Amino acid sequence: MNPIGTITWVDIALDIVKAIPIFLFIVVVVRFITKKLYSIMVSRGMRENVAVYYNRKIIHILSGGLAAILVPFLFVEPFAPMILAYTLALATYLPHKTGRLLRWFQVKENMYEVNFCIAWGTSLVILWLLTGDPWISIIPAIAISFGDAITGVVRNKVFGRRTKHWIGNVAMAILTIPIGYIIDKWAGVTAMIGASIIERMEYNPIDDNLLIAFTATAILLIWHLL
Repeated sequence: MNPIGTITWVDIALDIVKAIPIFLFIVVVVRFITKKLYSIMVSRGMRENVAVYYNRKIIHILSGGLAAILVPFLFVEPFAPMILAYTLALATYLPHKTGRLLRWFQVKENMYEVNFCIAWGTSLVILWLLTGDPWISIIPAIAISFGDAITGVVRNKVFGRRTKHWIGNVAMAILTIPIGYIIDKWAGVTAMIGASIIERMEYNPIDDNLLIAFTATAILLIWHLL
């Protein structure tokens, strides 16, 4: 990790090169693996909306989650991960704009997968710049990637549809609070508790991805700056 004031364009360029394999992996997950999983789930009698919802959570974990874990190990600055996230936001927005949805994980009712990418990249760059710590910077990304994913999986299993229910929030808290403690002790725990609570709220087009990420970001900034 380079101190923020010493970051150069060379650092950013080299990190963008490192981001390319991650981007290609995410493309494979989104365009091929989850498309195949959708076909399998539907062919076995699962309702299409349920299969779509499972796929969205699989993408959360395999794209956002794994990428977040890799950030502190691979990157020396936060701008390349942010560019990666914003590129994916654009890539997921265009099917909505053109009306050619990737129906195995996208729905016309909302563009929450776009919000996911924006929240992931924005929270990461804000925290890295203001705290100087790449590990702290990935806590909101982990909350929306793994935490929000487990809420969807549990609720989908129990109710068979997208819904807001406390059982998902409990599952999220159980999963993410220990991760928060490992990364940033009690600041991380507090951030994950706040994220697990705020997840139940949603005001289209402001979805839980944005609320989780920016709630966790605010809590972490309060701990580390004030």
